[in-house]
Amino acid sequence: MSSPSVVNTTTTAPEAPSLRRDLLDAIRGSHRVDYTEGPIGRAIMLLAVPMVLEMAMESVFAVVDVFFVGRLGPDAVATIGLTESLLTILYALAMGLGIGATAMVSRRIGERDPEGAARAAVQALTLAGAIAIILGVTGAIFVPKLLGLMGAAPEVIATGTGYARVMLGGNATVLLLFLVNAILRGAGDAHVAMRVLWIANTINIVLDPMLIFGIGPFPELGVTGAAVATNIGRATGVVLALYWLTRPGGRIGLARRHLRVEPAIMARITRLSLSGTLQVFIGMASWIGLIRVIASFGSEAVAGYTIAVRILLFALLPSWGMSNAAATMVGQALGAAKPERAERAVWRAGFYNVCFLGVVGLIFVVAAGPLVGIFTNDPAVLAYGTSGLRTVASGFLFYAYGMVLTASFNGAGDTWTPTWINLFVFWLWEIPLAMLLALVFDLGPLGVFVAITIAFSTLAVVSAVIFRRGRWKRKVV
Repeated sequence: MSSPSVVNTTTTAPEAPSLRRDLLDAIRGSHRVDYTEGPIGRAIMLLAVPMVLEMAMESVFAVVDVFFVGRLGPDAVATIGLTESLLTILYALAMGLGIGATAMVSRRIGERDPEGAARAAVQALTLAGAIAIILGVTGAIFVPKLLGLMGAAPEVIATGTGYARVMLGGNATVLLLFLVNAILRGAGDAHVAMRVLWIANTINIVLDPMLIFGIGPFPELGVTGAAVATNIGRATGVVLALYWLTRPGGRIGLARRHLRVEPAIMARITRLSLSGTLQVFIGMASWIGLIRVIASFGSEAVAGYTIAVRILLFALLPSWGMSNAAATMVGQALGAAKPERAERAVWRAGFYNVCFLGVVGLIFVVAAGPLVGIFTNDPAVLAYGTSGLRTVASGFLFYAYGMVLTASFNGAGDTWTPTWINLFVFWLWEIPLAMLLALVFDLGPLGVFVAITIAFSTLAVVSAVIFRRGRWKRKVV
């Protein structure tokens, strides 16, 4: 393995102009890029740039609704926070399917088997469609009861039932958008996923104020308008992504011959997706436990928590873009029988992520108050949000490596390792710690935020120790 590293070192510096051209090529889209060859740093950046920009658009989704809905008061913001907690099951399924799809598609692409990648993509989309129908009907019917179980006050239930019903009933847009973009990323078409999110998010930004406040010919729907705008934007993104996947000549060219159920492939997708879904659900469902503790301190605390989390997501989602790049690199490198390249790519991506999140975390710690103040002028909400943002951002350096390592396990198809780590960190450690600090030691919502910081830092350390053992290199997908 020594000679490739010598070649890489000697060719990287003089090709700076070529690197700039390749970065532009990655954003525009080029099938000439082979991520299993050449300098690792360059390959990561070519994948990461569009993925980071894609996740930046997803992070805008996370804050736009709160920005406009914040003008309607704490109850409206609390509605979004509680509904998002209900949607953790949906997001877990979407991300779990995405984990399975990315692992299989990237491995087939690394093996130079685009036909196998297309067949895997169709089976994943079939599963997603069936799940979306079941969840949509069930969720829309039981919305008021579900909000009540989350501890919502009667006024929050009255305000938020319409919003929650639209979001749960229209879950197919969320589920399918997550999945098709995961397929595109696994294939190396990150620039397409990026463009899809740009378009979907632009539609959401334009429609949000129109439908919330009834501007011009649009009806005034209040907080429900935010859900309608989000679903319209995401549905448009799904249509565009599916169109790209069916284009002839792409990395994955879905065709009519692929439209059939293949039990063997679906079984493998299901196996990876079930463990991936469980992994994500364990992590995301822990937020239900956390917000249940927060809800005991009133709507202002929930609203502050919601704003802080949305701002944090604004930074963490682009960072997940870097993690997704590492996952794709791992899958394709293992498919090309280059496990050492996969490992080097992970540590390089982690370093890049530390540089990014370190700067962002410092900004959040210093400017937490003004940042939260953009979304609310309520003194109590501002105080809770500022405390939460500053506390959680202090652990960003640990999160940077933890995110990349978790994604890399998944890219290798080793979905059970991060599942067990999540179970320990979030359910056996984070939630009991949050309850202890908030309720027993009377730290209130601050105790919850401290528990989040400690838990994510623990995840990073444990993941690094297990990753170094190297068992993920031997997974068969």
